[in-house]
Amino acid sequence: MMYTMHYNSPLGGILLAADETGLTGLWFDGATYFADTLDPLHKEQATPILLDAKRWLDCYFRGQNPDFMPPLHPIGSPFRQEVWALLRQIPYGQTTSYGVLARQLAEQRGLAHMSAQAVGGAVGHNAISIIIPCHRVVGSNGSLTGYAGGIERKIELLTLEKACMDSLFVPAKGAAL
Repeated sequence: MMYTMHYNSPLGGILLAADETGLTGLWFDGATYFADTLDPLHKEQATPILLDAKRWLDCYFRGQNPDFMPPLHPIGSPFRQEVWALLRQIPYGQTTSYGVLARQLAEQRGLAHMSAQAVGGAVGHNAISIIIPCHRVVGSNGSLTGYAGGIERKIELLTLEKACMDSLFVPAKGAAL
């Protein structure tokens, strides 16, 4: 059974979802792929896992790096799971690029090359945003692209984490926003 709970963040409403194993979703209201992994037979109910996620978000939105992790249960293919595991390794307040993630994944798999676009697709389908920090991934040229919650929120999240944004920029309209 899946359970949901709403969270009011400084950046807008968030829907949290969990099953008995862990958090399965964290979506900003109106985000791309909003609740796309949510079981239609879910029930709105605060569970210990959802309350842990709320506590994590409370700490995070106070500008602190939470020192604990709620149980996570991301739902996706083995490839996406590998990419999401790499996302969890990006330190608070830092960024990396899709290309760097592709090189890391290629190395893990013993391959000469991995498509940054394929990695970007997996990053974009991360259903547990913020906690699995897809907002910390930028284009290799510093472009702030590809955040399902919106570029403005991506900027706010990186600003909250005090990430160095000197070389980062918002691409022109129509350029992979």
